[in-house]
Parts: sequence; C-alpha cells; structure tokens
Amino acid sequence: MSESIQTGISIKNLNKKFIIDKEEVSILENINLDIKQGEFISIIGSSGCGKSTLLRIIAGLDNDYEGTVVMDGESILKPSLKRGVAFQEHRLFPWLTVSDNISFGLRNKSSEEKQDIVKQHLELVGLKGFENAYPSQLSGGMSQRVSIARALANDPEVLLMDEPFGALDALTRIQMQEECLKIWKTKKLTIIFITHDIDEAIYLGDKVVIMSQRPGKIKKVIPIEIGRPRERNSYDFSEIRKPIYKEFFSDKKETFYYTI
Repeated sequence: MSESIQTGISIKNLNKKFIIDKEEVSILENINLDIKQGEFISIIGSSGCGKSTLLRIIAGLDNDYEGTVVMDGESILKPSLKRGVAFQEHRLFPWLTVSDNISFGLRNKSSEEKQDIVKQHLELVGLKGFENAYPSQLSGGMSQRVSIARALANDPEVLLMDEPFGALDALTRIQMQEECLKIWKTKKLTIIFITHDIDEAIYLGDKVVIMSQRPGKIKKVIPIEIGRPRERNSYDFSEIRKPIYKEFFSDKKETFYYTI
C-alpha cells in the first residue's frame, strides 16, 4: 500500500445493512474509496443514499458493517480523537458558555491549557469576544462556528462534516464555506464534507464523490481541477457542474443550474 494511502483513509468493499420491519435493507453497497491525507472530499447524493451512515462509519460511531475502513493503517472500529465531527445541528449544550462547550471534550488538560486552546479556536472561527455567551444568544451561523471549534479542539487529523451548513441562510452559508476553507488551509486537515448542494461540493472539494440512491453506491468520483479561490460563475466551474447535474437529472431535457 502506498504511503499516501497509509496516512489517509482507505475504504474497501464496504457494505452496510439495517433491519427494518424484520427485513434486511441494504444501505451501502460495495463502497471503495481512498482519501489522501490533507484532501478535501465532498460527498453528494440524494436523501437516503447512505451519506450520513458512511460518515458515521468513518467516525467510528457504527462498526456493524462488512468490509474494511482503515485510517493510518489501523481499522476504524470506534471513535477517536483523530477524527472530529460537526453535524448539521450544532448540538451545543445550552447550559454551558461558548468556552465551556468548546473545552467540553478536552481531557487531561490543565485549566491554562484549556484556556489557550479555547482562545486559539475562537479566533480561528471568528468568535473572539463571545467566550461567555450562551448558545441561546448566538445566531445559527455562530452556533455552527462553535460546533466546528469544538470538533477541532482536540486537534484531529480528520474533520467529518455532515451537511453542517444545510440549515443556514444563503449569505451565512457562503461565509461559512469561506471559513471552512480557511480552517482547512490553516490546520492542514483532511475534510470529508457531506452536502446536498452541487455548487457547494464543487466550490469546496478537491474531489466530488457522487453517490447513487439506496442502496448507496459510488457512481463517480470527479476531481475538481480548477484553482482556488474559485469563481462560481466562471466557465470552468460551469463545465464541472454540468456532468454532475447529469448524474442526477439525466432524464431531463433541460437542466436548470442553481448557483448561490
């Protein structure tokens, strides 16, 4: 196995089934994907295709599957501080301040170390000055920034993001996309990002992984070979957008392109 894959994530022949009404239902089927260290991978597909289930398996939150999921040469069978997770819902503890939410998962750290980590990550996500605020005092975008800071506080190698901007308004969503890229570049992370938004997938990703409807399979992996920063209305961007739309709307005579 090559060095680039040994220091990344390798998924081989992954199959996942659920028992629904006493019957086995295939959710993921024959998933094969190699993710290099430092890559930004966008995963896109219709609701119910198994994207979130795949993310849970990579996170180590679900180990009831067939096949292998390996990170840094070790099988993923349980959660690890190497992998941080940010969900669509921020899942902050409402009774804790922003600082306490970010430091909640820190273990074996002194008070001074926790303060330094919180300060660093508040600055990273653009929330300096909100240390003592409570979640009820934050906007949706600010709450999601706190959630991301909390996921990053243990200095993971991989950040798993499950439609983290799906509930935000269009303008806030664009701002959060820029923040996400800034964090990726600053921390030199591997990011696996689930989205329903084709433009978001192209704008953020080094590759776009397209999944089929249930049972979820990888239909195609499209490399995004345009430089950064990316212009959503550019010719190169639209040329990448077209084949991705065709994967979902191939039976349509006309395709209406959506841009934020």
